[in-house]
Amino acid sequence: MTEGAPWKHILRFAMPVLAGSLLQQLYNTADSIIVGQFSGQSALSAVGTTNSFVFLFLAIAMGFSAGNGIIVAQHYGACDEKQVRRDASTGIIMLMIMGAVSAAVGFAAAYPAFRYLVAVPEELMDLTLQYFQIYALGLIFQYGYNIFSSILRAVGDSAATLYFLLISSVLNVGLDLLFVAVFDWGAAGAAAATDIAQAASFIAAYIYMIKKYPVFRFRPKEFVWDRNSAVKTLTVGSPIALQLVIVSFGFTFIQRAVNEFGENMTASFTVGSRIEMYLNLPCNAFQTTLATYAGQNIGAGKIDRVRLGVRQTMLITLVMTLIVSLAVWFLADDIIMLFGLNEAATALCREHLHTVAFINVILSMYVPLFGVFQGANHPAAPTLTATCALTMRVLITYLFRYSEFFGQSIIWWNGLFGFGTGFLVTWIYYLSGRWKKNAVIDSRK
Repeated sequence: MTEGAPWKHILRFAMPVLAGSLLQQLYNTADSIIVGQFSGQSALSAVGTTNSFVFLFLAIAMGFSAGNGIIVAQHYGACDEKQVRRDASTGIIMLMIMGAVSAAVGFAAAYPAFRYLVAVPEELMDLTLQYFQIYALGLIFQYGYNIFSSILRAVGDSAATLYFLLISSVLNVGLDLLFVAVFDWGAAGAAAATDIAQAASFIAAYIYMIKKYPVFRFRPKEFVWDRNSAVKTLTVGSPIALQLVIVSFGFTFIQRAVNEFGENMTASFTVGSRIEMYLNLPCNAFQTTLATYAGQNIGAGKIDRVRLGVRQTMLITLVMTLIVSLAVWFLADDIIMLFGLNEAATALCREHLHTVAFINVILSMYVPLFGVFQGANHPAAPTLTATCALTMRVLITYLFRYSEFFGQSIIWWNGLFGFGTGFLVTWIYYLSGRWKKNAVIDSRK
């Protein structure tokens, strides 16, 4: 990524990441469709109410994995193979420990979290707990998969994650049909299918990594804990994780507001949120890409090349997002029909999708820049932006959810205010040039 036309490297790297994310969303969507069609709207609503807490644990996995990946990318760009190996070893140990702890905490804290924080309706509580507690048991595999994927992306191998996600997607959908449609296990079956699929992608990622890259071929005794690397991973990863955790907590409060409007709104929001994730795929993929791109070019001492990459990336991201937005707008009714919603929930979901189809374009115009800040050792900037944007969304939601003008539609209109705030904060920081300060690494040779 440090030579040649930036857009070619960026697009070549981003497409497998985008395809992998698309696969992940497709099997999440298939999960919801199968639950909705074979177990009913109540089961679909119960699964939907867990989204914010599912994302909370995923945020921790993604944040610290990304932090370690950035450290690996920087030392890889500096051609320091010995440190690359120590960084990767430390990251694997750290994320596996975090995964085990998260599994235990998620299982134990499920009831008080959903009862008091999310305010899940009593009639949905049993189904919600069944799904989430089984799901939580598989978190260690999710954390392991994320660290392997981040390490592979750090050395420029973004295509590999596509293979692993293809395996888990096919397996997840197949097991969903078996557990939910055939065995009638409902939400619990969907959670078990997800855990098994995550375990499969975890195993596939590890085998691929050690087979293809000798530098990552660790025997059990060769895993080392590098204190310096651990501190750097935590330093870089904490703001990234915090940014995502803030998003999770913001959505927890929004989910609580959603639940106040009854099961039709909860089911509608579950489907709308699933589809909304497709709108965000391009900007998230290019954020991941720019983090590696910036990290490698900064490691190679080519910081000016980063700015050229940004200009080209923002244009590509905007065009892709507009294409997805148009598809969601025109195909909204056909998409909603797949989930088995009743007429009232369908009407709410249609309004949701038509609104966010273009509001989310604003998100695509600033989120990729988060990757630049992360790759340049300024990960606190995205955290600040996420805090401002989510705070605005939650405040607007609670201020206007019973107003005559917005009412319950503020659940989706809040993005206009939140994303607008995020856009302003991000671009002011980028144009100020402050992200270029201290964009160096401590390369020990």
